[in-house]
Amino acid sequence: MNGTTVHEPPAIPTSWRVALPHTTAAVPVARALVRTALAERDHSADCDTAELLTAELVANAVEHTSGATPIELVLRLLPTGFQVEVHDADPEPPRDLTRPHLELPDPWQEHGRGLLLIRSLSSSCGHRPTESGKAVWFRLPGQRRPV
Repeated sequence: MNGTTVHEPPAIPTSWRVALPHTTAAVPVARALVRTALAERDHSADCDTAELLTAELVANAVEHTSGATPIELVLRLLPTGFQVEVHDADPEPPRDLTRPHLELPDPWQEHGRGLLLIRSLSSSCGHRPTESGKAVWFRLPGQRRPV
């Protein structure tokens, strides 16, 4: 062989796709996966906010969809942010995710603030149809910290 051999380091994943059970047990698992992804890649997105909003998306998918089909969590480290998607088998889009609700949620109710949190704390959010249902997503600003 002529010349020097160049060994490139293995590619560092910048996205993850994980199937989660269609139960409330998926929520703490999803939070842990977000925390680990951001820490391992030394990303500057706000970890607490990312965990909170991920928990809201996963809890909504569990509560508002039926069946035993797993929920899929997709995490993406982007050049200028961090995106989380939760895929479920129900094609019905979430109510009021991308349009402001005129009334504030009742502070005495246990439900009704998740989508408000996602709209308020994310840099962008939305939903899209998939072949098997829908994906609901949010994005937070941030970037990988230089080494």
